[in-house]
Amino acid sequence: MMQIIVILICLLTPLGILWLTYKSAVLRKVGSIIIAYVIGCTLGLTGLIPDTEEMHGVQTAVASASIPFAIPLLLFSADLKAWARLAPSFIKSTIFGLLGCALAIVVGFWLYGQSDPTLFAHIGGMLTGLYTGGNANLASLKIALGVDDATYILTSAYSTVMSAVYLFFVIIFGKRLLQLFMPDFKDDKSVEDKNIKVENHEEELFMGLFRKDNLKDLGRSLLLTIGIIALGAGIASLFPKSAFQSIFILGISLLTILSSLHPKVRSLKRTFEAGTFFILIFSVAVASQVSLKTLTDVNPDIFLFITVATLGSLLFHILLSVIFRIDTDTTLTTSISLICSPPFAPVISSALGNKAVIGPGIAVGLFGYAIGTYMGFGIAQLLLVL
Repeated sequence: MMQIIVILICLLTPLGILWLTYKSAVLRKVGSIIIAYVIGCTLGLTGLIPDTEEMHGVQTAVASASIPFAIPLLLFSADLKAWARLAPSFIKSTIFGLLGCALAIVVGFWLYGQSDPTLFAHIGGMLTGLYTGGNANLASLKIALGVDDATYILTSAYSTVMSAVYLFFVIIFGKRLLQLFMPDFKDDKSVEDKNIKVENHEEELFMGLFRKDNLKDLGRSLLLTIGIIALGAGIASLFPKSAFQSIFILGISLLTILSSLHPKVRSLKRTFEAGTFFILIFSVAVASQVSLKTLTDVNPDIFLFITVATLGSLLFHILLSVIFRIDTDTTLTTSISLICSPPFAPVISSALGNKAVIGPGIAVGLFGYAIGTYMGFGIAQLLLVL
């Protein structure tokens, strides 16, 4: 009976979260993903969900089942051709952001990962995915790399703390500080917002998913998602069992990216919102496994590794942008969109007072979604041989 209750909690809590963010402007600014983690952690820490292996098995099953649905739905709206049409400064800044992330992960691994290279290589891979697109990549890499729940929870919890510190710094002090030694933003009229069609605002999540005129497209997108999952599983079954999860996740990511090249797939309504809903299910299922024991057993090396990865990604990105004269707004928007995910592009746009960066920022974040799983998997393999 308790197993059924836990499953229902994981499935129904996201609906409540979407309703709350729809009704409350304050909660919309906090973000549905963060709220899901807070609620999940509260359920675990208060003991409302028992801290037993049986319950953890149910929570892990729900989390693992949600990700194969989330990946295609999040990526169907990704217009990679539109990304290629971005202003050169955004393209350069994106490259610098990806390089900065990789450099920071390698430095953090070299400083703190020698005690358990395999563990820290997997953490490095997950962080790479997280800082090139967001929680969807983090969750995908957990499965692809075979990371255990305890390590994932620690990585997710610590990175959430550091990301909050990073976001606070960038929004409050970022522009004022960087303007001292970086050029001002120059609007490039060659990049029109109409080229970037992504429906990802928090206030649209609730209504967008439940409007009658969106149900047909949501049904089509779910059928296409199921087909991609089935094909990905079929391809992965041709490989050794030990490689199934990795091939499966990478396979459905590739199949989805190929599907998104078709205009009819990209035009399906509210696929991004539907993908976010499955990420919320995943977030509640994973976060609710947190217990007092998990938080009291702080691993200083993991925390320091994540600190170096978070702050180092920003510092290396800024350094490269300064050298190649990328402007302040482009650098900060790109960094936020990669590290915090596409929905934060409007947030940083408001903080900068620059609406022109919203479209390119969203496109950069979606590009991060598309390549983050592959980049994270590659970085993890690289760290294993260093």
